[in-house]
Amino acid sequence: MTTIKPGASPITLINVFTVAPENQRALLDILKGASEKVRGVPGFVSANLHRSLDGTRVINYAQWETREAFEAMLIRPEIWEHFAEAERYATHEPHLYEVDSIHEP
Repeated sequence: MTTIKPGASPITLINVFTVAPENQRALLDILKGASEKVRGVPGFVSANLHRSLDGTRVINYAQWETREAFEAMLIRPEIWEHFAEAERYATHEPHLYEVDSIHEP
C-alpha cells in the first residue's frame, strides 16, 4: 500500500516521462507491464501511474522499502526489457525521494 510519511521508509521513485500524446497510452501499457513484473520483487511497496491531461507526460510514483531494494531491482534483466521498450516512446527523468513534510486540512 502506498504510504506517505515524513522521515521514514519507504523511499519513493518519481520518474517523469515526456511522451507524444499519441504514444501516451502505449507508454502506460508498457509501464503497467513493468509494474506487474516488480510486484513480487523483495522490497517493492507500490507503483502508481499518473497521466497528464494534455497527453505529454506520464509519472511513475513508486515506493520501495529501502534504496538497496530499489537498486537490487535494477539489476534484474526482465526489468530492463520494459525500460528499453519505454525508451522507444518517451524520454524520462527518474529520481529517488524521501518525504520531507505533509500538509493536510
